Amino acid sequence: MKLLSRHLTVDFYHCKEESVENGAAIERGIREAVTTAGFEIEATSARALDDQFVVTVIFPEGHLALHAYAELRYIALDIFLCKEGAEPEVIYRQLKKMFAPDKTKTTFIKRGDFTKDIKPKTQTRFAPVRKLKTAGSNVIKILSNKK
Repeated sequence: MKLLSRHLTVDFYHCKEESVENGAAIERGIREAVTTAGFEIEATSARALDDQFVVTVIFPEGHLALHAYAELRYIALDIFLCKEGAEPEVIYRQLKKMFAPDKTKTTFIKRGDFTKDIKPKTQTRFAPVRKLKTAGSNVIKILSNKK
């Protein structure tokens, strides 16, 4: 299987309060995590919005986007790497130490799988109006028969 990239999405819940309050510290920590993982940063953008602090980092092998919600002590993180053999988990582990969440949810997505078995999945459904009109009564009949 040939992969073009690896995408790791992360939710950090109930982060250490002081770790999500300081935007400048968040940006420094992200830059350190990316460079420690061996990537050379090309551009960084950081800005405070109404209820969140957003950081994006661009590097030749991919990018990182982080949204910090201080009031919720929540971090939403995307790490997208398009270098063969790249390990987004290296960046993830450093940021997990930095934010010290109580709970973590991660989703790993393999992007660009071009094996011969991959086919686009499309599905179109049409329901005649008469079936929709009787659907409610059919459900009630089925449920009443199960008692």
